[in-house]
Amino acid sequence: MATAEYVNTDYPIPTYRFVLDIDGDGKTDGVFSSVSGLELGIDTIEYKDGTGQAVQPPGQRQPLSITLRRGTIPKDSPLFAWLYSVSENKVDKKDCTITLADESGATNLVTWNITDAFPVKLSGQNLDGSSGEGSVEEVVLTADRLTVIFH
Repeated sequence: MATAEYVNTDYPIPTYRFVLDIDGDGKTDGVFSSVSGLELGIDTIEYKDGTGQAVQPPGQRQPLSITLRRGTIPKDSPLFAWLYSVSENKVDKKDCTITLADESGATNLVTWNITDAFPVKLSGQNLDGSSGEGSVEEVVLTADRLTVIFH
């Protein structure tokens, strides 16, 4: 059975643990409670020779579609302007990072470096007039490459 000290020090677990940094400038451009699509994949090419043997060498990398869910965006985040520029066919690919922080938010656990990304979807945005921050339900980024750094 949990003691009161254990409950007081470990609960509640913070909701926002994934930090989005656009351009790698060290500035927080959004915090999110869940991320999906951080997957590395490579297509294979099937080659059949004249004897009926099949070989499958590696082909091209699969495109990335990264979804960040249930987050908040500060009022000075470049995400809205970035999405607007993409919607005008001015695709500005940027390098981003998504960092998983510990419960306190002070220590980084894992960082995903995303290369040549651009936003393709932003849904469920709500703005708070008093703070200027916005909450979003979902942001979808497409990217060319992903690397992982464990801290």
